[in-house]
Amino acid sequence: MLNCTNSNNSGAEAQTWDIVHTDLLSADIGSLYSFDANASSVRHCVSSGASNNNNDISSDLTLLVESERFHVHRVILASRSDFFRALLYGGLRESQNNQREIELKGASSEAFKYLLKYIYTGCISLRGLKEETVLDILSLANLYQFMKLKSSISDHLKVILTVSNVCSIFDLALMFNLDQLVNTCCTFIDRKASEVLLTEGFLNLSSMSLEYILVRDSFFAPEVEIFRGVQAWAYHNNISNTNFNNNIMTQLIRLPLMSLDELLNVVRPSKFISSDDILDAINIQHSCRNIDLNFRGFLFAMENVASSHHHAHVIEGDMRTPLLDNNNVTYNLDQGFTTHPIEDVSTHTLPHQPKGITIELGYPCIINSIVMLLWDRDTRSYSYYIETSMDKIEWRMIVDRRRYLCRSKQVLRFKRQVVRLYIRIVGTHNSVNKVFHLVTFECFYNPIPCCLVDGLIVPNTNMATIDNAAWVIEGVSRSRNALINGNMVDYDWDSGYTCHQLGSGAIVVQLAQPFLVNNMRLLLWDCDNRSYSYYIEVSNDQQTWTRVVDRTRIQCRSWQYVFFKDQVVTFIKIVGTQNTANEVFHCVHFECPIEETALLEYNRQQFQQQQLVAAAAATIASSSPTLPSLADQQQQLLSAANVVALANRSVGLFAYMCISVLLSIVVCVMVLFIIIFILIITAKVIIIINITIL
Repeated sequence: MLNCTNSNNSGAEAQTWDIVHTDLLSADIGSLYSFDANASSVRHCVSSGASNNNNDISSDLTLLVESERFHVHRVILASRSDFFRALLYGGLRESQNNQREIELKGASSEAFKYLLKYIYTGCISLRGLKEETVLDILSLANLYQFMKLKSSISDHLKVILTVSNVCSIFDLALMFNLDQLVNTCCTFIDRKASEVLLTEGFLNLSSMSLEYILVRDSFFAPEVEIFRGVQAWAYHNNISNTNFNNNIMTQLIRLPLMSLDELLNVVRPSKFISSDDILDAINIQHSCRNIDLNFRGFLFAMENVASSHHHAHVIEGDMRTPLLDNNNVTYNLDQGFTTHPIEDVSTHTLPHQPKGITIELGYPCIINSIVMLLWDRDTRSYSYYIETSMDKIEWRMIVDRRRYLCRSKQVLRFKRQVVRLYIRIVGTHNSVNKVFHLVTFECFYNPIPCCLVDGLIVPNTNMATIDNAAWVIEGVSRSRNALINGNMVDYDWDSGYTCHQLGSGAIVVQLAQPFLVNNMRLLLWDCDNRSYSYYIEVSNDQQTWTRVVDRTRIQCRSWQYVFFKDQVVTFIKIVGTQNTANEVFHCVHFECPIEETALLEYNRQQFQQQQLVAAAAATIASSSPTLPSLADQQQQLLSAANVVALANRSVGLFAYMCISVLLSIVVCVMVLFIIIFILIITAKVIIIINITIL
């Protein structure tokens, strides 16, 4: 195979210079495997009993595995595996005295045959192999550090998982730290927990693997079935009652989740659990609310469990049908949403069950995320809260937005919850009327970490975008949401910006929901050299405003980076106070919070700015302590001025102000030096005159 062309400047035909025959190299090395196999009765470099002398023609080492001898080549094994490199050339006992035969303990000869073929040819076929053999090959790949083979076998095992083999595969995956295979096995085990508990593989689990499975909330089966399965595991592994009671049962079996009948008629006769532990479980049942018990549930990562596919349905609310159909397009004033009337809280008498929209899930599920769409065909806002229950009597609140004005798409995160059957959404406010409108509802488990503070998301990406359902509710523009459409380039004298008249009005942006933020970024119109002054306030109800930025006394232009203490923000009001060109404040683009890539770039520029300031200070500090000449002073001033100009061009007004202060100090010092110098010269002249007179 010819490769790598080289062309001359005259455009002559390309000439080939590099010859690459790596495919032949692989085939030739693989032929060593076949050659040695010809000397034996089977095709895997192996002979039973004594070594076959014909193999000595090319091989220089014999590996003894379970009484079978494999004739191999030291250099090939060492080049393919760090384990064999250390064994054969790392100074170990096996690498000394030119040892011709080495025994490999703890390896299966059947699996080693396939591994040896992989070492020589880079190929191995798992088709038709028994599961035990595949697992043995995986063990050898882990032992001899064939990482790519280990990963490939792991991928193969994900595909062939069954109820009968998943426990044995999981055991090895956990032992060899195959995280992806562990997660795949856990997901499979969780969804078929009741069946897995009855398999022989479950009985053969290591204690570490058993604990790893049982501690998971997502291992969902009736607790009495889990008890019986673990009891059978203990008998199978000859674990005594006392040790079992202390180490596993009371820690991993959730006794309070069993009924009183199960505790007395199943657990107590087994004698694996002490009477005191059973009484403690009964006491917990009576002293705690049912909803506060440590339940188990199904976990479907990134899969909406509030759907007909998972047998969920709406049991309370008006016009229930559209809510779970996931149609977020074809809704209007008359259809495509579910509602409930908003009650006047002041008229409630306790105890009171509020009216709301209630969804019954098909089975207990683990969730930490809800995405729902509030009706948003106009500018109205809503307030609401969400709670869960297992019996529609005791409820636990998981989302509280009663103090905030929210609109359109709501992306909600909360602490991981096992929801046993019921979710209720209760509207408490509509800025237009007394009806709460909900278009779509989804709930699921999101494995991606999210920063939460007091139930509010701390975002690391811009939430003031159209895709995130933000809305410009005040300000003048040719396009309603030009300020948040992400276009930071296409603007001119006539379009691409949002504005308001100085002295009246403002630019107001509403986020879809409250977020905890501490920074913003905006682009002021900068097609000429004009500058602006402004301030920014935030609010959650449009009644009480908090000023987070005040730049009314600063001349600002182009990009503005704003930082402040953490604030809960739903509404942002940008108020211009000055424009050096006319009486209108113009803003091209707005972000809240600053997009992560832009923030990184800003921090990089700030670092450069600090370096420039440090360099200017070092230049001043390195000046000669003796009195400089006037020319030297002028040269220093000129050098410092050049530094100032460079900093001003690179990082803007802040560096300019810092260096200007430093220069002012330097100039004052130099003027003082000049005055002292003149006084010294004057004194010398007076002395000379006096001496002359004398």
